Amino acid sequence: MDKSAKMPVSDGLIREMLTEDRNREVMRENERLRETRDEMPPDVYDDPGWRRSRSEEERNMARMRHDFAFWCKKCVQIRDKRTGKFVEFTLNRPQRKAVAVMEEQRRRGEPIRIVMLKARQWGGSTLIQMYMAWIQIIHRENWHSFICAHVKDTSATIRGMYSRMLANYPKDYWPCETPPQFSSYERSLNTRVISGRDCRVTLGSCESQEAARGNDIAMAHLSEVAFWRDTNQRSPEDFIRSVCSGIPLEPLTVIALESTANGVGNYFHNEWLRAKEGVSAYKPVFVPWYEIEMYRIELKDDEAKERVIRQMDDYEMHLWDVGCSLSQIAWYHAKRMEMSSHRAMMAEYPTDDIEAFVNTGNDVFGSEAVERLRQGCCNPLITGDIATPIAKAPRHADMSIYTDPRGALKIWEQPQPDNQDVSYVAVVDVGGRSDSSDYSVIAILKTDRNTHTPEVVAQWRGHIDHDLLAEKALQLARYYCEALLVVESNTYEQDVSSGGQALYLLERINMEYPNIYRRRVRDAVRQNMESRIGFHTNASTKQLVITTLIAEVRDGTYIERDNEACNELLTYERRANGSYGARKGYHDDILMTRAIGLYVIRADPWVFEADRALAGLSGRVY
Repeated sequence: MDKSAKMPVSDGLIREMLTEDRNREVMRENERLRETRDEMPPDVYDDPGWRRSRSEEERNMARMRHDFAFWCKKCVQIRDKRTGKFVEFTLNRPQRKAVAVMEEQRRRGEPIRIVMLKARQWGGSTLIQMYMAWIQIIHRENWHSFICAHVKDTSATIRGMYSRMLANYPKDYWPCETPPQFSSYERSLNTRVISGRDCRVTLGSCESQEAARGNDIAMAHLSEVAFWRDTNQRSPEDFIRSVCSGIPLEPLTVIALESTANGVGNYFHNEWLRAKEGVSAYKPVFVPWYEIEMYRIELKDDEAKERVIRQMDDYEMHLWDVGCSLSQIAWYHAKRMEMSSHRAMMAEYPTDDIEAFVNTGNDVFGSEAVERLRQGCCNPLITGDIATPIAKAPRHADMSIYTDPRGALKIWEQPQPDNQDVSYVAVVDVGGRSDSSDYSVIAILKTDRNTHTPEVVAQWRGHIDHDLLAEKALQLARYYCEALLVVESNTYEQDVSSGGQALYLLERINMEYPNIYRRRVRDAVRQNMESRIGFHTNASTKQLVITTLIAEVRDGTYIERDNEACNELLTYERRANGSYGARKGYHDDILMTRAIGLYVIRADPWVFEADRALAGLSGRVY
């Protein structure tokens, strides 16, 4: 569907939308008044300090222990970006939304863990820093925090908020005799201590991990995590694990991961997906553009609103369906006119978290189609690896698998040897041996003649010597009912030309396993056609298999199980020279097994129609 296409509207529909818009504006105003109402949290009345209070200051101090928003308004001043003046910190709607998530955990006595996907500037970093300051000033002494961003200057900017807050803190509400200020800590350049509270605040960056070592940390604010470098020497996952492993699972401990989106498949994106699925300790927080109050254009009368309705396209009608008012849609329409494309608009002002992670105009696979495909992804039944050496497992029943949560093998569905309607294809994409090279992948796809919907049922992914990769491929193909074995043979054939061991390996596969994919090629010397083992990827065949995969993803005609496969789809692009490939810093090894496997399945009528016994498992030539 063309998202820019105008929606035909009748006079009756316009009248209905005008009436509904008035209702939405009334509801919005009521919601704004409700959220800004100075209501006392119920647990304040149970506070002994409240019951003993004799003055307004004492009552306020008691309330501050339970009401973060009240403490912000009374004790925190921030610089207004428009006027440059210091003003009281009154939480806006997005900030109240994020606080509600953290406060729900705090009131339950749980550790506070959030992953925040930011969209534009609504004060997310400021909020997290002030929330941690509230805990250090009001709730805990000797409660240390760590601030880390992708570069140290950003960390220093975040701590600068803290310094300004202390400099302007009202002395009537300061709980210590020592004035509110940062003091040096043992001549450290990275660490300051809050006078009177003995709470340390340490700076760090993902580029220098030394600041995090040896610190007794109770709270960590990790900023712009999506931009942290992922190299062979350091990764965001390893760094965050080293920082956060020492933070106890106790009330008032905090780990906050926050970032704007920076593509998919990276550590931040993976943690966001885990939080959305509810399989992470972190609670997800995302604020769409329409929840930010300033993003609206006031419309004076029904005539102005009708003009907005008549210019609305399919996407803007979608915004109406999700609950936006006409004033908000008018702003979106005007702002989109400033952008080079709608994709750029969605990246800067996302309506949902999926849009937030879309940041390139050269994507091969549509994000909406990929997210529909992702709905089939799930945790595997078994994660581990093959335990039996190839020499001891010549048949399906001889192979054994051991479990290991970090294993390279994932099995979503066990083979069905007794189901004559089911057959399997094993696709091997050959990568490198070292950790810095591309992965090798063995994917098992199930086909069913009744549904005609291929499904990923198993996958091995890792770095391994090529001879050992061949053994694992043989074992998995046997395990899955003598699957058709399709080896992407480019790497092996290149080794042959350079005198490598690949010729031996291909011949070994050929001798040991009859049901193997072969292709027809013309012999330049003999001027005749001959068959060769494996699928050879070149400019022509790659176009064929990628075109097949584009249609499969778009139409939802295969079932994916691995989230990482979806991530690879979202980072696959068409380059300026017309070629296809993974975006710089990403992989496409899983993707290529799907592309080749689905192409072979769709090109091979035997998978659905021929009887496996009649096929004789003698291999097929294409």
